[in-house]
Amino acid sequence: MSHFAEIIKSRRSIRKFTQEKLTPEQVEQLMATALMSPSSKHSNAWQFVLVEDKADLMKLSHCKSSGCSFVADCALAVVVLIDPLQSGAHIEDASIAATYLQLQAEDLGLGSCWIQVSGRETQAGQDSEEAIRELFDIPYQLVVACVIAIGNKEKPGKPFDEEKLQWEKIHIGKYV
Repeated sequence: MSHFAEIIKSRRSIRKFTQEKLTPEQVEQLMATALMSPSSKHSNAWQFVLVEDKADLMKLSHCKSSGCSFVADCALAVVVLIDPLQSGAHIEDASIAATYLQLQAEDLGLGSCWIQVSGRETQAGQDSEEAIRELFDIPYQLVVACVIAIGNKEKPGKPFDEEKLQWEKIHIGKYV
């Protein structure tokens, strides 16, 4: 099995991290990979806010009413931003960059988890995107696409069980 196939099989959403910080080299490799991700018409309309400060991670962990408390314990949260005025495929471009980040994290032996922001609210009823925008002084022309939490895995996830592949969802030639 190829190295890439192993990464795909072993990558799981990790929500429990050790307290170990990332090295500057790890952060640089993660971000270099994100910056190499493909984008529509080579627009490179994404931008990233790196959050390592524990107080800011704690605040960020409240950007949704549920499902992101683990952000407080990650080593690095990457807020993925995209400019819809620079790319007609801004949702796709941001998603590809976020996925590249997660795959690079796995290749480095790190864990990651995607935090959905769109259409979500804080416990107080504030739009999640707006809460993140205020927290990090993000300009209004940029969309907060998602947050990727990254850190050293407290324990590895179980590799994907290939026996559970849904081959019935593959259609050849036409949908039948």
